[in-house]
Amino acid sequence: MTTTIINIGDELLIGQVVNTNASTMSRLLTEAGIAVRRTVVVGDVYHDIWTAVDEALRESDAVLVTGGLGPTKDDITKKLLCDYFGSELVENTTALDNVKRIFAARGYELTPVNRAQALVPRCCEVLNNDLGTAPCMWFARDGHVLVSMPGVPFEMEWLMRNRVVPKLQETFQTETIILKNILVQGIGESFLSDLIEPWETALPDNVKLAYLPVAGMVKLRLTCRTNPSCPTDLTSLTEGLYTLAGQYIVGEDCETLPELLHKTLIERGVTLATAESCTGGTLASRLTALAGASAYFRGGVVAYSNEVKECALGVKHATLEAHGAVSEETVREMAEGVRQRLRADYGVATTGVAGPGGGSPAKPVGTVWMAIASADGTEAKLLHYGDRRQQTIDRTCNQVYSDLVRKVKSKK
Repeated sequence: MTTTIINIGDELLIGQVVNTNASTMSRLLTEAGIAVRRTVVVGDVYHDIWTAVDEALRESDAVLVTGGLGPTKDDITKKLLCDYFGSELVENTTALDNVKRIFAARGYELTPVNRAQALVPRCCEVLNNDLGTAPCMWFARDGHVLVSMPGVPFEMEWLMRNRVVPKLQETFQTETIILKNILVQGIGESFLSDLIEPWETALPDNVKLAYLPVAGMVKLRLTCRTNPSCPTDLTSLTEGLYTLAGQYIVGEDCETLPELLHKTLIERGVTLATAESCTGGTLASRLTALAGASAYFRGGVVAYSNEVKECALGVKHATLEAHGAVSEETVREMAEGVRQRLRADYGVATTGVAGPGGGSPAKPVGTVWMAIASADGTEAKLLHYGDRRQQTIDRTCNQVYSDLVRKVKSKK
């Protein structure tokens, strides 16, 4: 089966709100074996929404719509769908009970405006939205389905997981889609493509390979569509990839390097502390954003000034005087200091010139030193990036994550 996603809202078109709904919906559909044909964003304009819905229903088996279901005048999706399917708005008992339940739980008075949330087209089936007052509506006509959901991201995701995707799988015949991510670091996309060309060329027809480069690394994504007559074992398939590019492969089955490091540290039962200057806490932030980070993350220090490097991390004043903040000597002492003071198995540190200003002929913008300290000693590395501040921060973090994964995995 195929689907089209339609996200409604002026705020999406003008860039005021990032359209995370599209990526979340696409991911959940793909995991369920449902192909996404197209994603469309339209404003709160009746004619534009009508046109998008009409075109999508002609092209796809199912159309998933988010947005425009609130109680205010700019929310026109429900009225439009009523007109489109030639129906009338009626008060739905299931939807009304849900609205009453939510308002009672929050101690709010149910006003006529909010009661109107329970009005839905007579021809639709209501899929109860346990997290909000806007109903999820399921329309079926001539073998095609349209599902209208609220645009609030957490409500939409709950509905997709618990109501919409299971019902789509019951209604349509879906494939089994297997996804496998392989994280590669230390080689550019074009060089990697040349290196693994023989392996890529020999992939079965039902397996597609995508290159997803980001901040100094490449994620290889294998997508396999299987059925009983065409099974594929992706694990055995990747053996040939390791033969050609094994030295650059950091790990598998994670979306990002922070997730891979998170998984690795938990599996190995070791702890980590961070000391950051040029990355400004980004190393720690991306790890602690993952549930369960407390199992390994001891803490972090953002030591932007030399004074903090000295008092918080124990970097010697003489080291800073002789070599400066951006130096191998300083980053080594930062990593060793944070490891010792926070009693961690591993300490990592970064210091550099993120830019766009502050560089010098000896240390141009994009110069970064990183270090990893452990009981086995301290290793430091000099990195050279461009003059784009965020790119320098992102590339530095990914280099630290990948080097630490390799170091932890190499420890027997």
